[in-house]
Amino acid sequence: MFRDIYPVQWAGERVIVTLPEHIDVSNADQVREELLTLINRGAVTLIADMTATLSCDRAGADAVARAQRRAVVSGSQLRLAVTAEIVSRVLSIEGLDRLVSIYPSLEAAIARTAPGARVVDDLRCGRQW
Repeated sequence: MFRDIYPVQWAGERVIVTLPEHIDVSNADQVREELLTLINRGAVTLIADMTATLSCDRAGADAVARAQRRAVVSGSQLRLAVTAEIVSRVLSIEGLDRLVSIYPSLEAAIARTAPGARVVDDLRCGRQW
């Protein structure tokens, strides 16, 4: 039997996992394993709810990058709901904004239905693409 580390909601093949307030070297491996486990359990669309995440370091970004690679290989889609500007910046610095669909809210991540759809906040000019 699987034990989810963070709160998880299944709706068919779509899964929402709520990630912690801080993702750093102390828990990045745990975050990565949770994301990989959900993909391995059959999540076609995995939404990482990072709306409560206030900080994320390079280790946290690496955990997301590894989950993205697994999602691609598995034919799944990883979406991130990110509201904290500092988290968005770290993901951008690490290049994840070019690899993973990032949404400004959980509602926006859920509503998006097109595979590979991308909404990225450009923090420098405040526009979305």
